[in-house]
Amino acid sequence: MELGRGRGGRGSRTGPPRPFSSPGLYRSNDFPLRILVLSDMVGAIIGRAGGTIRQITQQSRARVDVHRKENAGSPEKVITIYGSPENCSAACQKIMEIMQQEANATNRGELPLKILAHNSLIGRIIGKNGSTIKRIMEQSDTKIAVSSNIHDFSSWNLERIITVKGKLENLSKAEKMISAKLRQSYENDLAAVASQTYMYPGMHPMALQPSLPSPTPSPPYGMYGVPPPPVDLNKETVYIYIPSSAVGAIIGTGGSNIREMISCSGASIKVIQPQQQPQQHSRNKALLILAEEVCAQFMIFKKVGFEGFRGPQDATLKVEIFVPTNQVGRIIGKGGSTVRELQRMTHALIKFPENGQNTETDETAVHIVGDFFCAMAAQRQIRSLAFKSNGFLQQQQRRRLSQPLVQN
Repeated sequence: MELGRGRGGRGSRTGPPRPFSSPGLYRSNDFPLRILVLSDMVGAIIGRAGGTIRQITQQSRARVDVHRKENAGSPEKVITIYGSPENCSAACQKIMEIMQQEANATNRGELPLKILAHNSLIGRIIGKNGSTIKRIMEQSDTKIAVSSNIHDFSSWNLERIITVKGKLENLSKAEKMISAKLRQSYENDLAAVASQTYMYPGMHPMALQPSLPSPTPSPPYGMYGVPPPPVDLNKETVYIYIPSSAVGAIIGTGGSNIREMISCSGASIKVIQPQQQPQQHSRNKALLILAEEVCAQFMIFKKVGFEGFRGPQDATLKVEIFVPTNQVGRIIGKGGSTVRELQRMTHALIKFPENGQNTETDETAVHIVGDFFCAMAAQRQIRSLAFKSNGFLQQQQRRRLSQPLVQN
């Protein structure tokens, strides 16, 4: 993946990164603009030694990810743009200008703008009887078509293509209107189910759905088209191994940081010392236990990465969850086929105990190593498989009631 960054630096789109903030955990800047470009245009967009894409990021103050190594052989590549709405639109316009210059040099005529939108948002773009998309076309003087097929450009992004045709300046007008509608719809969904907010920067924000079953029917245009799971189903026990040096930053002065994380996420978070901590983790790791863990995990991963305890990259941590021992075979699959596919799709390392270990216990620990996005995706897929066992919820409830904690 080629990467262009704005002035804010890594982890930032328009300014210094913030590990977490109560009212601003999910802001407009969190909604990226994703577009498709012709594969043979990628070189021109990046430029010699990355000079062109650096210029785009400097002028627009947006962060631009060119996914040129993904979908090998595809005639089109995905570009993800992060930043404020204005900065995203500015970067998109620069990219379209570069592509149109290349097209003019080869007599290919006007190029369309192709915007990717998650399938669950498309209905809001089209509007009742096509009213919204007609209004955008009239006001921007463009022609807009929405693909009927769902395109799986990555393992988790089920998107459709919005194709906009017209003059270059009109494409920019249409993009701003489409992006504003997508962003508004996304934020409305987040507000409607604030307690079940799922956000994966680096992927499309709508890409990850709750994989847990729900007995209630899905409301039209609900959060990702899937209702949030009942509270009891979502309260899982998760252990995150963090560097011992990061414990102080997680807790904060007088416990201020951990209190804010608890307040933001609604999770139960404790820094603990397990009674039987593995030897390999005893000197350089601390352990956290969480419930309702999605937002809490997000903030912990971001805090560890922000403080630099894992270097300048996004934090890669080890997460431990528990599954019924009698479901381990289902998760591993014949000859390891299922777990290999999970690792391929989530880009996380998934490890089970060696053969013969923990065979007499009701639950087996699963270790997942990756950044937040990968680890969360792996957890959800593993739980989706494990929840096919009716006894999994009862085992999780027993674990929460019986788990001894030693708080530091």
